[in-house]
Formats: sequence, structure tokens, C-alpha cells
Amino acid sequence: MQFEQPLKKAKLIKRYKRFLADVILEDDSETTMHVANTGAMTGCAEPNDWVWYSTSPNPKRKYPFSWELTQTQAGHFICVNTIRANSLAEEGINAGVISELSDYQTLTREVKYGEENSKIDVLLSDNNKVDCFVEVKSVTLYRGDGQGAFPDAVTTRGQKHLRELMSIKAAGNRAVLLFVVLHSGIESVSCAGDIDPKYAQLLEQAIESGVEVLVYGCTISNHGLVLDKQLPFTIE
Repeated sequence: MQFEQPLKKAKLIKRYKRFLADVILEDDSETTMHVANTGAMTGCAEPNDWVWYSTSPNPKRKYPFSWELTQTQAGHFICVNTIRANSLAEEGINAGVISELSDYQTLTREVKYGEENSKIDVLLSDNNKVDCFVEVKSVTLYRGDGQGAFPDAVTTRGQKHLRELMSIKAAGNRAVLLFVVLHSGIESVSCAGDIDPKYAQLLEQAIESGVEVLVYGCTISNHGLVLDKQLPFTIE
């Protein structure tokens, strides 16, 4: 995935109201930019971190700049635009990088399914096999020593998705939880049961019921992101 133009950088002052952040541009002027991330962004938005941003050509946008990457003071790159995770998943499947999901004829995004009014991120179909439902989650929570974790806050939405995947598996389909790691320092992923015990409990149940867990990481730069490596997942 290549950005339309190489990203520019600014210094973070603060993130607030979930969708906004104040920054200092390279010409020392201050401005506000859009943040396409509804999560806690734990460890991804520290004052004085570098913010790498894209610029929209749409003249009607109130905030033309969009925060794409964080470069932490420790030198790690983090993609904070979580929308990118689904696109990376699609690219990885189509390119055969995610080999476990590559042998299907059709890929469809954002398909309604389940009993709790959900949308599956990726639906893989093939006339010769059962459908494969893929729920994509981005991982940015870094706990040091190469260890990442999900979630970074209590996620009732994530809990719902695990219940839906278990139902899909029980109905005879294939159900996959795909963690896309968007942090250059993360080398393995575990479940953050200390943050969301209910999610951890449901994830264990999901794995026992046959839901598959895959973890893939990417190379990150101001030019783009490339999904290129499988990483281990551990249950704590």
C-alpha cells in the first residue's frame, strides 16, 4: 500500500476529542488535524512524538490534514489510521502473503452477517469450499521487548465480533480472527486480558470452538505500508 504522496511530518502537541490533534508543522506554525482512530491509542500519541500526515485535495474539508503514522521518541513507527488495516488485509490476501487465506475465488468487503447486526471485514467465497469470514483487528499496543497486545481498551464491539465468529463456525463455515500489527516494534501478539477480561475469556472460547487466529505484521514508512511477515500469537 503506497500513499498517494509521501507523508509530511509534524510534532504532536496533544490529541483530544478522539478525532482531533494539535500539532506543530515544520514551519513552526500550529494547526489541527483529523485523527481516523476511535480507540485509546495507548502509547501512540505522546506529546513531542512525530506525526506523519497526509493532505486531502478536497477543498471542503475543515481539516485537510490526516494523521497517518506516529514515530515515537524510541524510533518506532505506528500506523494510527486503523482504516488501513482492512486494506492491508485485502492486499495481503490477494498477493498470497496470507497463505492461509489465499485460495479463494472471491473477496468481498463489509458484508452484513450474524445475529447481532454485524459486518464482516472480509468474506472469502469459493464454489468448492465453505465461506470464510475474516474479522480484522489492528494491533498498536506495545508492551516492550517486542510484545504487542490487543485490545488497548475494553471493547464491547470486539466481544460481539467474537460471539459472531463462534456462531459462524458452529454453522459450518470457516471463521478467522486476523490481527494486523501496525507497530514496527511488535514481534508477537497476545491478548490483553488485564485490560478486557471478558474479551480474553471469549477469545479462549472462540479458539476452543475452532475460530482461527492469524497475526501478520508490516513494514512501515512515510511512503507506504507493506504486509510482509507472519508473527506468533500467544494466549496468556
